[in-house]
Amino acid sequence: MLSPGEEFEGHVVDHVVGHGGYATVYLARDMDSDQDVALKVLDGDHRHLEHVARLRREFEFARRLTHPHIVTVYKRGPAWLSMELVAGGRINDLDALAKRLAALEQIADALDYTHNRAIVHCDVKPANILLHQDVHQDPSRAVLIDFGVAHAVTDDVGYRATQIEASLPYAAPELITGHAPTGATDEYALACTTVELITGSPPFTMPSGLGLIDAHLHRPPPRWSREISWLPRIFDSIAAKALAKAPEDRYPTCREFVSLIARALH
Repeated sequence: MLSPGEEFEGHVVDHVVGHGGYATVYLARDMDSDQDVALKVLDGDHRHLEHVARLRREFEFARRLTHPHIVTVYKRGPAWLSMELVAGGRINDLDALAKRLAALEQIADALDYTHNRAIVHCDVKPANILLHQDVHQDPSRAVLIDFGVAHAVTDDVGYRATQIEASLPYAAPELITGHAPTGATDEYALACTTVELITGSPPFTMPSGLGLIDAHLHRPPPRWSREISWLPRIFDSIAAKALAKAPEDRYPTCREFVSLIARALH
């Protein structure tokens, strides 16, 4: 752990703003640019090759993308990277449905932009959608973060997945079965995220990993309108298509899916 006031790789550390599974994120001041940044540093016991590679991949993919709703990265070293400070909370913090839908539309646009550049994020979930300003201001700017398990479509030749790196509640069937991800893979995860932000939980909430895997592979999505009185039945149909087991059965773009959801709920 770095301490307040400590200098690290050209940065002055202020305080911790978050912890991940293998890294700590600090608010820090870049001494060259004199601007506040988010400084992500691998924890001492997570500096193995796999974690260093993941951090490098997070930086390299994000650096290829310039979009108002994708985090901007600045610099990196062997065990750290610096990026845009996004300090307005998470998408779950938005208190109104209309604000959540607006943020989801922004993220859908960012994902379509990413897919048009042959990159798949592979870990879309509420925890990876931050807000750039105070959650009470309107509109908030949603920002997609963490490209640590992202995939380049150009790497598909000979693709073999050895483990599921995405978060299971949001993992598309093709990720679970080891097939190469596509833009439709992110759409599935965005649909899981959308359902959670609207109903309070993702589509499948089994207590075990094996139960979640089985649900993603074999169970039909719930019919939420039967349990939530204010949800129209069309919501079930729109979400079910984005959650289709086969990628080719989903919507052509993330924007089309979220636009239909927003229209149904307005």
